[in-house]
Amino acid sequence: MLDSLNPPQRAAAVHAEGPLLVLAGAGSGKTRVIVEKIAHLISIGRYPARRIAAITFTNKSAKEMRERVSKRLSGEDAAEVTICTFHALGLKFLQIQYEQVGLKRSFSIFDADDAGAQIKDLLGGSNAKPDDIEDMKSLISRAKNAGMSPEQAMAAARSSREKNAAMVYELYQARLTAFNAVDFDDLIRLPVQVLEENPDIALAWRERIGYLLVDECQDTNDAQYRLLKQLAGPRGNFTCVGDDDQSIYAWRGANPENLQQMARDYPALQIIKLEQNYRCSNRVLRAANALIAHNPHEHLKTLWSDQADGERIRVWECRNSEHEAEKVASEIHFLATSRKIPWSDFCILFRGNFQSRPLEKAMQLVGVPYHLNGGTVFLERQEVKDTLSWLRLLVNPDDDTAFMRAVQSPKRDVGASTLAKLAELASDKDIPMAHAAEAMGALAQLSPRAANSLSKFTDILRALRMDMRDMTSGDLVRRVAKDSGLLAEMRNQAKDTTSYERRANNIEELASWFESGPRGASAADMAAQLALISRNDKDDGGNQVRMMTLHASKGLEFPYVFIVGCEDGVLPHQVSLDEGTLQEERRLLYVGITRAKIQLWMSFSRLTRKFGEHIRLKPSRFFDELPASEIQRDGADPVADAAHKQERAKAGLAAIQALFD
Repeated sequence: MLDSLNPPQRAAAVHAEGPLLVLAGAGSGKTRVIVEKIAHLISIGRYPARRIAAITFTNKSAKEMRERVSKRLSGEDAAEVTICTFHALGLKFLQIQYEQVGLKRSFSIFDADDAGAQIKDLLGGSNAKPDDIEDMKSLISRAKNAGMSPEQAMAAARSSREKNAAMVYELYQARLTAFNAVDFDDLIRLPVQVLEENPDIALAWRERIGYLLVDECQDTNDAQYRLLKQLAGPRGNFTCVGDDDQSIYAWRGANPENLQQMARDYPALQIIKLEQNYRCSNRVLRAANALIAHNPHEHLKTLWSDQADGERIRVWECRNSEHEAEKVASEIHFLATSRKIPWSDFCILFRGNFQSRPLEKAMQLVGVPYHLNGGTVFLERQEVKDTLSWLRLLVNPDDDTAFMRAVQSPKRDVGASTLAKLAELASDKDIPMAHAAEAMGALAQLSPRAANSLSKFTDILRALRMDMRDMTSGDLVRRVAKDSGLLAEMRNQAKDTTSYERRANNIEELASWFESGPRGASAADMAAQLALISRNDKDDGGNQVRMMTLHASKGLEFPYVFIVGCEDGVLPHQVSLDEGTLQEERRLLYVGITRAKIQLWMSFSRLTRKFGEHIRLKPSRFFDELPASEIQRDGADPVADAAHKQERAKAGLAAIQALFD
């Protein structure tokens, strides 16, 4: 299998000792290199499968890598290789080392909504402003991604805003501890803390993970990079694969300078470049190379391909966003119907979700099926989150957030005033709300009606806890939905049988997902794993046109790609223009361009409306950085435009004749 790799790919795959950085350009076959390297390390007897870990950033990438490893290796070896995300590895670490951070075994993982609810409460509850809540969440997350504890965040604070955030961070973390819970960022921060403070534990984990492979390492934040260093140790037996030209997540803490820091931390670091692209036409690659060359580089790469040149990049000038959307929808409809191209071969990319509205309207008008990534997805549906709150509470009675949702799902005679009183009683006794709900002394201080409802609720929980050890995880999900009263409430609320069955099927899908987990995995383990699934992991659009942000497109590829809204102030974003920080915006467009396998369109509007007035827009300054020979603007090539119109006319005539036939 190594003979099928190109020379740089092969060199990366056979490198078995010491630190290695693989700078892998877009579409250069990096996943294949990682898979072949895993197989090589096992085949030469350097590391057994159980001591190899491949870490990536998304569950989709981890799933794809697992599937490819399972085809490449024997069943036993494939099963023993650890392939997961950073956060899944952090979860596994905390499930083993939970005592070192003051947790009990069955801790909960707070999602963004749970964390937001706690921060909102700390900022004054209903009096807190949404913008203030989001700002505080962002500041706390930034501190955690930098690997800082509340005390360290306070010491590093310079402004009153940062000092206030550090104080809220301390209160928020105290609540997490009281609830026996962690949030998403803690899954990295806490393992780093344990490893840095306990050399013996760090040594044990280096023995457990003998060789480490990290995908998309340019996206690591400071805490993730510190985790990598602790697991790799001073010898640095690792391979990091990444592309500094595709670092587009600085807004969530990613630090592309970690690639330069790696060279300083590991002087023996070897660097291999993967520059042959197996995805795009050469014309697309030449445009992408010219664009990204305007960014400074520590290690310059030039992508090339054996593919044909392909068609020039079409650049459309449109009157406004509505006209732009109509052109895109019309072009997709024409190409799909006249050339029999599947809808799923098309993708529309934009800078922000607000740009999707005119596109959705235009697609609906011409009958083009589409899927908007990041819409309401399975894990965010009410009935799924309600069921999960019950499961969380069953395995972790300290989880007050899960209690607050479960006790009101379905609705019972436990209102806001009752919950406030119960929370006060629990706080006075320093016990979780679930325990207070079972205490006779606490119930005696509530109204008889509320006390009776709480008693029935705790009776259901007690019965489920007694039986759950003898049930599969899937059957527990079904039993919770039935015994809690969720299914009955859904049936009563449903306007018709179809709407009830749709919601009930979502719970059944959740049960099936639990059943598909590793053999012997408990409900607690599966609930924890489910908390790691992001919005897009179950966001599959089938045979429909994909519509998504440029950020969401990373790692994907499509034969036909449209990038809309290429105006100054949108792409590049106005903030980057104001601050003079265009490098990440340029990388973002570079990512968008290199998603296209066959053909690429880019469009901009001349006008927009703001507060009832027309405002003139400027085309993105990035157009000036694309080679004129690789793009075709409307009206610049009359011969090509005439041929395009003739093809559309023929297709239109054929469609009319088909109607009469």
